[in-house]
Amino acid sequence: MLHVLPANKETVHWGYFDCSLAPALKVKSGDLVRVEAITHHAGDAPDLLMDERIRQLYKDIPEDDRNPGVHIMTGPIYVEDAKPGDMLEVRYYEMIPRFLYGSNLAANWGYLARDFNEKERVTIYSIDLNSMQAEGLFAYDYPEKYLTPGKIMDVGKCNCHPALPGFRVPLRPHLGTAGVAPDVKGRVSSVPPGAHGGNIDNWRIGAGATMYYPVAVDGALFSVGDPHVSQGDGEVSGTAIEASLDVLMQISVRKDFSFPTPLLETPKNWIVHGFDEDLNKATHAASMDMLRMLTEMKGATRDDAYSLMSVAADYAVTQVVDGKRGIHIRIPRSIFPPKRVAR
Repeated sequence: MLHVLPANKETVHWGYFDCSLAPALKVKSGDLVRVEAITHHAGDAPDLLMDERIRQLYKDIPEDDRNPGVHIMTGPIYVEDAKPGDMLEVRYYEMIPRFLYGSNLAANWGYLARDFNEKERVTIYSIDLNSMQAEGLFAYDYPEKYLTPGKIMDVGKCNCHPALPGFRVPLRPHLGTAGVAPDVKGRVSSVPPGAHGGNIDNWRIGAGATMYYPVAVDGALFSVGDPHVSQGDGEVSGTAIEASLDVLMQISVRKDFSFPTPLLETPKNWIVHGFDEDLNKATHAASMDMLRMLTEMKGATRDDAYSLMSVAADYAVTQVVDGKRGIHIRIPRSIFPPKRVAR
């Protein structure tokens, strides 16, 4: 069955996950959902990144209810028969930009913020869906101290300049933030990633990919947000090219395996993630999870898996700007032995 989940005041929670939230939608395992994911940076250039429905959404969610994080989350989606200990399989089929523009903020939480004297700068990009590339359109320095995501700017009063003439950026539409509700009382910020998913910011979580999230509460209570049209590993300025997306996904309950952290499957790779305030600890956590995947899911011995990780796995920094820093390790699916067919 196909469900449609629009983003409005009844279906959005701004800045958090919460296991006590009433479901915005109930689905059965295997159902398809078309969901609207709205960027919290739409106000950076409202004439380009907002329509009347998004303007109304911004009006309907009070500023004092946008906490403790910053992302606009659509959901939660209750999945029948999803229980703690299960895995929620989310197959992403489409991620279509809602507008032909996106915004990048060099933010006060960016990795090089001190090197730029904590100046905040907005760069607006135009999107070409034919070439699947983005180009810098214009940029402006935020005239005050900090630009809080969710603020609606009067760009006409900003000192705008052309940006990045001649440069072209490949589009990588994906969800920066998505996940299940943690089994924690009260609101959990949408900013740091964790075992529930959250703000992973891995640009490979796009169309054609499948994410597996460990379920912590009945129904899983899955939500999506923080849509991006492109991002590099690291996300060093603090944000990607932030732009609203219409997402088509299939949600299923998996009871045949378990994994402690979000696991990503792409057409070419398996990818594990590690998170911690300390990048070394995040790397160790991801390494142990890759070891676990190779031994428990692929049948390698522990010693063989360790060798394989060194010769075939690629380590990369996912992001360094979300409180808990992220590491991901990808290993090619092509290296695994073919499955034997029973005769």
